[in-house]
Amino acid sequence: MKKEVKKAVLAYSGGLDTSIILKWLQDEYNCEVVTFTADLGQGEEVEPARQKALDLGIKPENIFILDLKEEFVQDFVFPMFRANAIYEGEYLLGTSIARPLIAKKQIDIATQTGADAVSHGATGKGNDQVRFELGYLGLDPDITVIAPWREWDLNSREKLLAYAKDHGINIDQKHVDENGNPTVSPYSMDANLLHISYEGLHLENPANEPEDSMWLWSVSPENAPDEAETITLSYQNGDPYALNGTEMSPATLLTELNRLGNKHGIGRIDIVENRYVGMKARGCYETPGGTIMLKAHRAIESITLDREEAHLKDELMPRYAKLIYNGYWWSPEREMLQAAIDKTQENVNGDVNLKLYKGNVIVTGRSSNTSLYSEEHSTFEEDEVYNQKDAEGFIRLNALRFIIEGKKQPERLERTHKKD
Repeated sequence: MKKEVKKAVLAYSGGLDTSIILKWLQDEYNCEVVTFTADLGQGEEVEPARQKALDLGIKPENIFILDLKEEFVQDFVFPMFRANAIYEGEYLLGTSIARPLIAKKQIDIATQTGADAVSHGATGKGNDQVRFELGYLGLDPDITVIAPWREWDLNSREKLLAYAKDHGINIDQKHVDENGNPTVSPYSMDANLLHISYEGLHLENPANEPEDSMWLWSVSPENAPDEAETITLSYQNGDPYALNGTEMSPATLLTELNRLGNKHGIGRIDIVENRYVGMKARGCYETPGGTIMLKAHRAIESITLDREEAHLKDELMPRYAKLIYNGYWWSPEREMLQAAIDKTQENVNGDVNLKLYKGNVIVTGRSSNTSLYSEEHSTFEEDEVYNQKDAEGFIRLNALRFIIEGKKQPERLERTHKKD
């Protein structure tokens, strides 16, 4: 039995699926619909969504189109990169990190407009349904959540197109062939200022090599320029703020790093990941600017973080990345880890020199006024600050338990020697 809903805020792209959801909400729930379209730097014009919503009977005051690029990078991407977060060794969490911001804005708009429900277009098989809904309920425990893909029977492209045709919903030409028959896009894609992802069909067989035509942003490393390009990325409190000496806003900086990364074939990955809902999924990603930032951030941390601080931070990172991947951005445990991570960044300041060349990001130098690197201690030449004889006592103290065990339990050593 459907819960009675008066007004619902829909995450609305203006595409076929969310346009169908909009009409379906009106018909199935008999409710007023508020549309929310987020510009996260996906590279597509978002303003046409306004006219599409108007065409479907949405009141002008119930149409929200927001430019969130700066907020996305400043408040979500940068905090995540302070942690050097990578899921399962490779994925830079480009889709995952966008969902909590979208969820937050939907709840904000629901509060502003007096809506009692929110809705999204994520399917019942993927991670995004979890990410959206954990965000909704973490920010408003009383909100009603409507997930059409878990309710309706429009479970094929043919059924969706038939529904659109029956209800007068405009169908873009990319969804049909010259005869008006449904066509299937080879990939399911999601894009924002941090990355673009590709899933589905040809990629569902993990043995299939991605087609060259699939990659929309970057040139292949083979076709990248034959000459390397050197850049300098400047950091303050763990966040990049300048490129080649020019200060930039967070979104502007990431945009420029994306341009450079795409030019040099940087940031492509092809992985099989473990979804939160249980199955494995093959995905391809382009994260050009993020790949450059990760390399640079680890380089500046290498001279500004204490050893044990850095090692503990690396131990926390997989847990932090898993929280973001699974949708727990708004959880108290993520906020707890963020506070610890941000504390480590107070002295992460300085410049990193990088060489970009055919898919590679190569660190060529790093410097900082808060550097812990001591050349006089590290030198192989003569110095006056380090007594090498001190190392003997250091080693013997650390070996003391081995010495005692060897004398008190000689059979342990005998077993060890026998293995040799």
